[in-house]
Amino acid sequence: STMGDYVTPGEEPPQPGIYRSEQMCLAQLYLQSDASYQCVAELGELGLVQFRDLNPDVSAFQRKYVNEVRRCDEMERKLRFLEHEIRKDQIPMLDTGENPDAPLPREMIDLEAKNELREVNKNEETLKKNFSELTELKHILRKTQTFFEEVDHDRWRILEGGSSSRRGRSSEREEQAPLIDIGGDIEDDSARLSVQAAMLRLGYAGTGEILPAAAAIETEEGLELTQHIAAGGAPGGAMFANFGFVAGVIQRERLPAFERLLWRACRGNVFLRTSEIDDVLNDTVTGDPVNKCVFIIFFQGDQLKTKVKKICEGFRATLYPCPDTPQERREMSIGVMTRIEDLKTVLGQTQDHRHRVLVAASKNVRMWLTKVRKIKSIYHTLNLFNIDVTQKCLIAEVWCPVAELERIKMALKRGTDESGSQVPSILNRMDTHEAPPTYNKTNKFTKGFQNIVDAYGIATYREINPAPYTMVSFPFLFAVMFGDMGHGVIMFLAALFFILKEKQLEAARIKDEIFQTFFGGRYVIFLMGVFSIYTGFMYNDVFSKSINAFGSSWSNSIDHTTIDALLDGGEKSSETQLILVPELAYDGSPYPIGVDPVWNLAEGNKLSFLNSMKMKMSVLFGIAQMTFGVLLSYQNFTYFKSDLDIKYMFIPQMIFLSSIFIYLCIQILAKWLFFGATAGSVLGYTYPGTNCAPSLLIGLINMFMMKGRNAGFVDERGDPYPQCWLSTWYPGQSFFETIFVLVAIACVPVMLFGKPYFLWKEEKDRREGGHRQLGTIETVLVIFALAQVPIMLFAKPYFMYHREKRQARYSNLEETNQSVRADIAQDDAEVVHAPEQTPKPAGHGHGHGDGPLDMGDVMVYQAIHTIEFVLGCVSHTASYLRLWALSLAHAQLSDVLWTMVFRNAFVLDGYAGAVATYVLFFIFGSLSVFILVLMEGLSAFLHALRLHWVEFQSKFYGGLGYQFSPFSFETILAEERQNEEN
Repeated sequence: STMGDYVTPGEEPPQPGIYRSEQMCLAQLYLQSDASYQCVAELGELGLVQFRDLNPDVSAFQRKYVNEVRRCDEMERKLRFLEHEIRKDQIPMLDTGENPDAPLPREMIDLEAKNELREVNKNEETLKKNFSELTELKHILRKTQTFFEEVDHDRWRILEGGSSSRRGRSSEREEQAPLIDIGGDIEDDSARLSVQAAMLRLGYAGTGEILPAAAAIETEEGLELTQHIAAGGAPGGAMFANFGFVAGVIQRERLPAFERLLWRACRGNVFLRTSEIDDVLNDTVTGDPVNKCVFIIFFQGDQLKTKVKKICEGFRATLYPCPDTPQERREMSIGVMTRIEDLKTVLGQTQDHRHRVLVAASKNVRMWLTKVRKIKSIYHTLNLFNIDVTQKCLIAEVWCPVAELERIKMALKRGTDESGSQVPSILNRMDTHEAPPTYNKTNKFTKGFQNIVDAYGIATYREINPAPYTMVSFPFLFAVMFGDMGHGVIMFLAALFFILKEKQLEAARIKDEIFQTFFGGRYVIFLMGVFSIYTGFMYNDVFSKSINAFGSSWSNSIDHTTIDALLDGGEKSSETQLILVPELAYDGSPYPIGVDPVWNLAEGNKLSFLNSMKMKMSVLFGIAQMTFGVLLSYQNFTYFKSDLDIKYMFIPQMIFLSSIFIYLCIQILAKWLFFGATAGSVLGYTYPGTNCAPSLLIGLINMFMMKGRNAGFVDERGDPYPQCWLSTWYPGQSFFETIFVLVAIACVPVMLFGKPYFLWKEEKDRREGGHRQLGTIETVLVIFALAQVPIMLFAKPYFMYHREKRQARYSNLEETNQSVRADIAQDDAEVVHAPEQTPKPAGHGHGHGDGPLDMGDVMVYQAIHTIEFVLGCVSHTASYLRLWALSLAHAQLSDVLWTMVFRNAFVLDGYAGAVATYVLFFIFGSLSVFILVLMEGLSAFLHALRLHWVEFQSKFYGGLGYQFSPFSFETILAEERQNEEN
């Protein structure tokens, strides 16, 4: 089978689960209806079973337990509302984090009975609404009384001539303007009396007093006015008897639009007065505090009344009844005040009772919520079951780890016992060719690394899990780019704090996303810090400084007189760079471990030395990791019994990798070991010195070009060749390199065509094998058919001849013989069906339901993998040079930060130096943490992530699986809590 095919459980070799995903099996559960709830609850506590949906075509609303799920949803909504009310009243909730067992279904009824708060809240909302409405009515009665008093006060100016009204109304406040105003510009008495009479026809009446006679008798309108008032008129409270009016409240911000629409819709035939309410009122619907205004609208006619009320409804204005007479308004106002005082008392008692209910509920609301969520998840899982025809048995299909089957059976037994059922629950293991889910066991240490791998793709079932190797290689490659002991210590201490205080930090439930990211990866950061301290020690780098722990292998070989002369020669001479000649200054024994600290002082060629070292080191690490990835692919091929992949993928890949890239690594190591500063003999060739050290990069190019080169570094006279670094440096180098290139090129068609060819041949043999037996049968049938020719020629005449002779002898038996023949013929006719009843030869299909081999797909797939590997070996090797590049960038940024910032503090002396040291150290420390540790650390993390996902895992990792998602109360409750916090 090819890699990724499912291997039946009986064929799976035992192997620790950390290196591969857990061995899974598909099983059937047979649960009695009465015991199913408790059994699923026990499995949820265990969290090792993934249920499959056996009713995929049934909608969620047509399943058996949909009513129970709805009840749980409703109860959960009520509990969330209760929790919201508790938080709104700032009552502390008791949340011990306790995980109660899944309650019995009847406990749901008990939870539903605890619904006292709903009634309390309903009563309180009704009381608050009544209180708000009465408060608004109180303000309406006060304001409208003010309106009518203004009219009653100003009517004398209208009836007496209004001449005194010319004293500049424009300067008066709008609230004190008369409700119905007659302009002071009307000086003509007849015109004024005409307006007054018209107003009286509209229903305006005075207090019953008589107007002056001189003014009343001049016109017909005056006569009507006198007669109306003389008749007694109306009392002062009914001063707008023929006008209708409505009063109410509206939100302040809606008032301008309300006025405009009222004016336009009624065409100016209404009269509006408004007044702001100084107090902040609570909205009668939402209960939120709002600013409102009182308004009163006068109109005439039912049509205008309908329009006004519709406009008020559209702007959500609340209308209240307002009596016509002052006495009725006063009486209503007194009644309203009395009811408000009563409501305050009742509302206070209701709020005290509500507070007591909330305090009592705050101790158990989290526990109730957990129980309801468990009940809901159980019924949701039961909806995935298939119900037996008898309605007495529930059938489920589950994925579960083979190693945990005993624990699952014990959980089912506990559930059966707790339910009191006499029928045991049955777990029946099934065989299947469906790929099982991938389940990797993790703990708090391995979880972070497993998440890094799973973010690329879930592993194919039972293929090699890269996480154990990532635990070492990921922090190491990060540290190669981040190597600094000082910055590594900062990262290590931060992760150590997270680890030591993890229980307190988990209990604190800090919601910050960035904090949760760092806290979740605390063990990854911990190892990154430890490895960074190690690589910083190897680089001998602490905040861009070096430590001379073991004594440098270099000493000063320059005369003191030369140094003194340069120092005395002025500033320009003192900047002269001197060179320590290795033959004189180097003692021959390297620094015991890491980089010699003297290189930190070599400003001229420090970067040249470190770049060369780190570049070669990056290539070594990269090719080593890629080779390890190819070796892991061999483990996958062996496990999945894929001989074709071993012969025509793994072996050519290893040969290709060895011929070019592993050979390059051997050259790097040989150059480090054999080619030093001193002249001598290396591998049989005379080595004149460092100028002739071989150039590996150009040598690799010449290897592919098969270019002719000089053998050795010197000619017959002992003089170095021009460009002696391009010469071959060991005997037979050109021959071996030519062989390596040819072998590498030959591996490409093997990888490209080998596996597809043998797959095609296997498919062809399988097809031909099915027809081989048919060929033998066909040969026999041909021979038999040829044998029929003489029978057809001679048999009938022969038997007719003998029959005629018999007829002549036994003529009396002719009919009997014919009858017998007929019977025999009938028997023969019946026997025709016999061959159809014999077993047919077994058909030769492809097995396992496989379809015909699609060579086009196979060739495209193989070509992609071959091109990816061949080109990837080159590009991935170059990609590993990011280890050198980021290490260089980190070291240079650290050096710049020290030189440009903190070193300036050492220039000053005395108190100024102390203050400068304090200030600059604060700046230096802040920039180090935020730029070099956080930003550079994030950059190195992302590059290490890319190296693992692309360069390493592409050599062996399929990542085509799907995650094992067991039914687990712990996971469900954690997700619900996270959703609440978000």
